[in-house]
Amino acid sequence: MNTLLVILMLLSFVIFVYYILHNGNMTIGFLVMAAVWTIIGFAGGQLNHAVITNATTGKVVNVTGLTAIITNLKTIFNDKIVAYGGTIVAIVFGSWFGRTLVESGIAASISNAVAKFGEKKKMLTATLVVAVTALIFLSAYGVGSVVAVGVILLPVLLNIGIPRPIALTAFTVSVGAPLYLNTVQFNQFKAFFPQANFADPKYIKFGFIAMVIQLIFVILFLFINKRKYTDQQIAENREFLTTKEIDASETPNVSKIAWFIPLVPVALSMIFKMESVVALLIAIILAALVTGQAKSWKKFVDFLDGTAQRGVKDISGLITFLLILMTFQGVAGVNADLFTPIFRNIIPQHNLLLLVVGLGILAPLALMRGPLMAYGAGAATVAVLSSLNILPDSVLLPLISVASIFAISTDITQSWNVWGMDYLDVKSGQFLKHGVPLMWGVTFINQFVVWIVFH
Repeated sequence: MNTLLVILMLLSFVIFVYYILHNGNMTIGFLVMAAVWTIIGFAGGQLNHAVITNATTGKVVNVTGLTAIITNLKTIFNDKIVAYGGTIVAIVFGSWFGRTLVESGIAASISNAVAKFGEKKKMLTATLVVAVTALIFLSAYGVGSVVAVGVILLPVLLNIGIPRPIALTAFTVSVGAPLYLNTVQFNQFKAFFPQANFADPKYIKFGFIAMVIQLIFVILFLFINKRKYTDQQIAENREFLTTKEIDASETPNVSKIAWFIPLVPVALSMIFKMESVVALLIAIILAALVTGQAKSWKKFVDFLDGTAQRGVKDISGLITFLLILMTFQGVAGVNADLFTPIFRNIIPQHNLLLLVVGLGILAPLALMRGPLMAYGAGAATVAVLSSLNILPDSVLLPLISVASIFAISTDITQSWNVWGMDYLDVKSGQFLKHGVPLMWGVTFINQFVVWIVFH
């Protein structure tokens, strides 16, 4: 009986993957999957027993029958969503901070300072663009922030003669690199692995090393292609830029002290173990103060209100998706007993090195929202994997984040990558040609970093 139920679940998973790969709506897809797996759970009796705490005595008891069914349905379609509220708040504040960096002029000020190096110092300029992008996205998050920064920094790369596909790849991989230490991104991964802790010294060490490795690969990638940065390419790029509406406004008058604001949330979280929401709120207020957005009470209020509203708008779809995703995670946990015998025979239990090698080799399966991408079909894989308890959350989170950041950095279904291809008129094949080999190498090495730090 159990074998038949597992086959039905896997079949529904395959159909779901096909649906996602053909541009299906992931939010609706996961809601349907949660419903289907709930029905299968009923059939297999998985929802007919539950463990609850007696409200009167406080003792943990096993219940069966209708009480168990109601308890499990409440867990799947209510409790999991409600419990995720704290993470949603952190994501909202992160997006708000991203909007603050853009609309206060901090992002533009840093970016325009880099542009002054110009074509006489091509590699230095390109390296600084990579560094500035990473600095901004240590704390900023969301497609709105990426677009706002991209329209400033991508023309800098084009003006020094870097071909458009190479420039776009360098930019998107630079956006992806600091996400290991971005508290907003971490909190999204934590949805799957709730026991993981951003303040864990081992995770901080891993995140920093992984970020540096990815940035080094980007710089090497730019250096290897250096011979392509010709005067003819500069002329072609500038002709292309004339077709774009480039913001020609003056550089915002922002104090250089403000350039360090993107580091504030990460520093507060790392050094003072401060929770992400408090750290982000402090950074938002500091950004307003040092950029003159608080010269009057009205201006201060309008700035905070405007950036907050636009920040929430930037991630409204993401919030809905993550909340629905929690229902699927809940039903995967309820049905975990069905999968445990199979996965325990396939996945190397407590053998981190073997798991690292396997995930490194299979890393491209994260592309196209595939089975290793946490925010695609991989959500099902991760939800089941986390329920097996073969490794602690503190180890599983970095393993999955490495594979997922592969996709975030170079997948043609990632929202800001899609924008970049459209903005620079780069074909998807060109983007994948440069990005996939680059990120596959990064991912393989960073999986070994997980083993070195956590074994």
